[in-house]
Amino acid sequence: MNFLRNLLAAILGFFISLFLIFILFVGIASLAGKQEPIVVKPNSILELDLSSAIKDYAPDEKNPILEALELDETRLALNKIFNALDNAQLDDNIKGISLNSTLVNAGFAQTQALRKKLEEFKESGKFIYAYNDVYTQKNYYLSSVADSIFLNPVGQIDFTGLSSEILYYKDFEDKYGVKMEVIRHGKYKSAVEPYLENKMSDANREQTTSFLKSIWSEITSEIAKSRNITEREVNNIADESKGRNAELAQANKLIDYSIYQDEYDEKLKKAANGKYSTISLQDYIKSGKGRKTSLAKDKIAVIYAQGQIMYGEGNEEIIGQGLINKAIKKAVKDKNVKAIVLRVNSPGGSALASDLIWRELELAKKEKPLVVSMGNLAASGGYYIACNANLIVAEPTTITGSIGVFGAIPNAYELSKRMGINAEQVSTNESAQYSVFEPMNKKFYDVTKEGVEQIYKTFVNRVAEGRKMTFEQVDAVAQGRVWSGKEAISKGLVDELGGLDHAINAAAQLAELKSDYKIKNYPNYKTDIKEMLKFSPFGKVDKNEILREALGDENYRLFNQINELKNLKGIQARMPYILEIK
Repeated sequence: MNFLRNLLAAILGFFISLFLIFILFVGIASLAGKQEPIVVKPNSILELDLSSAIKDYAPDEKNPILEALELDETRLALNKIFNALDNAQLDDNIKGISLNSTLVNAGFAQTQALRKKLEEFKESGKFIYAYNDVYTQKNYYLSSVADSIFLNPVGQIDFTGLSSEILYYKDFEDKYGVKMEVIRHGKYKSAVEPYLENKMSDANREQTTSFLKSIWSEITSEIAKSRNITEREVNNIADESKGRNAELAQANKLIDYSIYQDEYDEKLKKAANGKYSTISLQDYIKSGKGRKTSLAKDKIAVIYAQGQIMYGEGNEEIIGQGLINKAIKKAVKDKNVKAIVLRVNSPGGSALASDLIWRELELAKKEKPLVVSMGNLAASGGYYIACNANLIVAEPTTITGSIGVFGAIPNAYELSKRMGINAEQVSTNESAQYSVFEPMNKKFYDVTKEGVEQIYKTFVNRVAEGRKMTFEQVDAVAQGRVWSGKEAISKGLVDELGGLDHAINAAAQLAELKSDYKIKNYPNYKTDIKEMLKFSPFGKVDKNEILREALGDENYRLFNQINELKNLKGIQARMPYILEIK
């Protein structure tokens, strides 16, 4: 009896302890929520540090425990940054902007959109200064919008032109006996090329060179205009690495002065006409400047589709037909929503999920105007869900197109044979079966190839119908080929060049909205109790957060890209290879 009594007492004590710990966390969270509000002081300079991950859409963190312990992921939402910069133009307390980011953690289309927004800020008459010890290429591109650019006397500017590197695995597969069985349509559909070849194909080199040059021409043009030099001079600077030290950078007009941080602070003091305060972009947004208020009844719904497309519910990182289609239906049902803007930032993914989203958008378009805004990527499945819009708007540096499909299945037959493993199968029927331990048979190949061809034809027909083109016209610019937003205009895949604001204004015009209107963002991401407790002593540890911390952002991104391959189920309408432009 004593043993049983002691056991029950221990169990009861354990649960009481858990309850008390939970109450403690709630109390800490409650205290965190009662922090003093952030106030923008007079004569302030807004400091822009863009080294945190920038997403098109990042809802407010709703996990009070993580917030209280400062374990919530630092991130910036592009829409909130834009709102903050718009508000800063009219804010009498903000005298100017200081760009002092070590890097710009965004894609080129996002960076170009940010640069345009900063140009708008300058129209208010307020200054923008930029300072850094070392400028990365993307950071310099953004910073070149500044009135004056400053560099540490022993610093440098990494300005050498764009490049993209792809790893090829064919020899590795032959050596170790593990390979990917690939079935594809499209001579440019190079998502699977690294598994089939040991070097880049001529077709892939052609398309990669083409869109890199297109993006680079945008960068050089804008830098040349801001720095008052010619595009030829900008290219010569890149060819000869003339930003490799401060002296060369100043001589070639990449910067205005090479000074130390304390001297830069004096420059800011002079620009602000005396003693000044600083406020970070993050705090400025938290102060309420990251949103716009309106009393208007009419709304435009902006639905954010960001991440790879996978069949299922989806979340903030992954586009699933579940969440996106719910958002579309909510926007259609809301009588105050007069138009829909779909913001796409995706390399594509599941063909099935893409088609399900396409169908819901097709139904929505019958009720309300539909405009697509393309971010960094709107390729393959990302283009599939965009193609039926009334209007498609892309940034010149957007990567789009890639109208093609493929299927890829791992095969370890050679490896198993070398290891002395033999797999035997028993089946009730003669259907097209596949085993990872046997070579792909002709029947399975033929059935899968038929599926790939069917989805390709469906994809092209969807585009032809949405873009009012013939099948042959779409097929001529399809075949899995990737285009920049600027190139896509002449190919009929995009209607206009511009950012999200441009797309929203176009949607308002299509809806004939002449007065003020609100922006309603979708989807709504809900944090459940398990997610809230993931860092608590009695919650499950999030292995991805541990890996990110251990590997660092760059290595974690590579790990995650490789890890994603195992989740590719079904035929894919996906971006050709994992594109990293440097």
